[in-house]
Amino acid sequence: MLFKILLVVLLVFVLFNLFHALYYMNKNDVKSPKMSKFLGRRLLFSALIIMCVIIALATGLITPNPRPF
Repeated sequence: MLFKILLVVLLVFVLFNLFHALYYMNKNDVKSPKMSKFLGRRLLFSALIIMCVIIALATGLITPNPRPF
């Protein structure tokens, strides 16, 4: 249960960084490197989420749906 809460929190953080980057992109401040900082954080946390899911599947912490239909 704790693992699933961690994944949801990471997903919310990814969305937060995505919308922050959108805000700075629409602000039209050319000299501000903040947009790339937030997009980089989003990419880092997305990769972290994928690695956590792969490790959880490998260790048996979560199980995939055997039959999706």
